[in-house]
Amino acid sequence: MASSIRDQPAGTVSAVRSGEVMATVRTRLPGGQEITAAITREAVEDLGITDGTPVSVLVKSAEVALTTS
Repeated sequence: MASSIRDQPAGTVSAVRSGEVMATVRTRLPGGQEITAAITREAVEDLGITDGTPVSVLVKSAEVALTTS
């Protein structure tokens, strides 16, 4: 699959938590870092994502923000 997204680290799914509509998918990268993505439950099912599934994480974001009090 060709893509214009340049940040595409490969990793392995370490956890899937599904809700009624959405799911969070935690992916562990080779260096030990983890990235969590929120995707639809339907996408999890369609892609066959489970713990241990090898995936590519496509990162394209205009803004990422964090804050603490």
